[in-house]
Amino acid sequence: MDNYTIADNFSLLSKLMEIHGEDSFKAKSFATAAFTIEKLPGQLKETSPEDIARIKGIGNSTNKAIQEMLQTGHLSLLETFLIKTPPGILEMLKIKGLGPKKIATIWKELEVESLGELLYACDENRLTLLKGFGQKTQDNVKQSIDFYFSNRDRFLYATVEQLALDLEKRLLQMLAPAQVALTGQVRRTEIIIDEIALVVSAAPAVIEQHLAAIPEFKLLSADEHSQLWEHNQHFKMRIYPCLPEDFAKTLFITTADAAFLEHFDANGHAATLLEGGTSEAAIFEKAGLDFIEPCMRNGGLALDLAKRKQLPVLIKPGDIKGIIHSHSQWSDGMNTLEEMAAAAKAQGLEYLVISDHSRSAFYANGLSIERIQAQHQQIDELNSQLAPFRIFKSIEADILYDGSLDYPNEVLATFDLVIASVHSILKMTEEKAMERLLKAIENPYTTILGHMTGRLLLSRNGYPVNHQKIIDACAANNVVIELNAHPRRLDMDWQWLPYALEKNVLISIDPDAHSIEGYKDVYYGTLAARKGGLTKEKNLSSFSRTALEEFLQTRRNRQINNE
Repeated sequence: MDNYTIADNFSLLSKLMEIHGEDSFKAKSFATAAFTIEKLPGQLKETSPEDIARIKGIGNSTNKAIQEMLQTGHLSLLETFLIKTPPGILEMLKIKGLGPKKIATIWKELEVESLGELLYACDENRLTLLKGFGQKTQDNVKQSIDFYFSNRDRFLYATVEQLALDLEKRLLQMLAPAQVALTGQVRRTEIIIDEIALVVSAAPAVIEQHLAAIPEFKLLSADEHSQLWEHNQHFKMRIYPCLPEDFAKTLFITTADAAFLEHFDANGHAATLLEGGTSEAAIFEKAGLDFIEPCMRNGGLALDLAKRKQLPVLIKPGDIKGIIHSHSQWSDGMNTLEEMAAAAKAQGLEYLVISDHSRSAFYANGLSIERIQAQHQQIDELNSQLAPFRIFKSIEADILYDGSLDYPNEVLATFDLVIASVHSILKMTEEKAMERLLKAIENPYTTILGHMTGRLLLSRNGYPVNHQKIIDACAANNVVIELNAHPRRLDMDWQWLPYALEKNVLISIDPDAHSIEGYKDVYYGTLAARKGGLTKEKNLSSFSRTALEEFLQTRRNRQINNE
């Protein structure tokens, strides 16, 4: 059992104890332990009980619970609370804005035990009658439940990618010699996946016979075009059976979204173009088009580019030359700065941009001005040891409520580059969000605008922004826009990349890594960027070390000339 699982168990136990009105001191001790364990650099399973007992934030009772989990894989106290807690109450913990105390009030005073009942209670305006609740709280809870319901049975691409590849391999073996290929949303590398789709060159009855024999699959529906199956892990799988000679045509049709197919058939000749196609490449050639990568088969933009022979050479994960936007133990990262740099160098990268949190992010151990100076001294020492690899001095500076950055200009001037991001007071009107972001973009020390909308996919909508105006402002102020590569962010959204590229705005695919493991997220950022037509030349993190140094120096010279 790893640290994250242990921390999650303690966190859940703390909340359940609070919901059930247990001793608040005990509940808080488990919450404190959860926070402590999540930040530990080493695994508890590799630590002796004596050493665990000496960790600040771990008491006698929590240490006993840790040992129980490590030895048995279970936490009996948590299981006791789970047994006496209705499933619907547990689900409420997933709703933003509902903490344990509010859930306890809803449960005990309204006798509501499910999200459906709670939504109905909101519609009946009953939450406003409870102590500690008001109209604003009720509206927020209702909105959060609506958002939660609309996103159930949907998955992040990063969650299902390996599963989809394993399914493709499994069906290839099971149905040999039939052809099998992933299609639909997964093949287009959409950031949110509703179902895993595959094309299979076999008769429907043959496919059904084989899949029905696998206990984890259940057939939900079938028609002349497809079969919809459900896996016991709750994801859905759609199979498109076809004749062997129709495999390429079926793959072409099922890969693209509806808008792409509509544009492809603008002249009503699609049926002729698809007939007899032995491969997708042959279909595109017959249509007089360059081959369009599956990731770009959304809408009609790629078709227009293909007609004009102007399709870009898309960026690849291997084009990333350095890590931009990362956090170390100086703020809320898991690894030391030295470990982060050594790992980046070992992976063949040329540089690391360390951008720990700024001072207003007290919850993330943000850097005071004095600590910035100490970090910069360490960076200088490490750079002398690691050359030609380089650590660039950066900060993820909070964009404060008035749009200013978190330090005075003389401090911002000490960094090689500044990433400006919103982290607090996320509930804003579009007018306020734009006022805040535009002022930050106009700050001469802002190099990169971080995660533009603050969204968390399938969890939190971003604050409303006018993407076009933000991109225009970045173009006018020579500010790079981050494509935050964390699979739960992928922000800014890839659909705005074509406009940014049209305005000659640089993008930066950044992992926002809080550990060495987080470096791998540049892969998902690159997949999203490919959908928007990004090339390596237009991506800042694809710049070599020397090219990045030249870019920053040019920017600094322009800054000095404008002062």
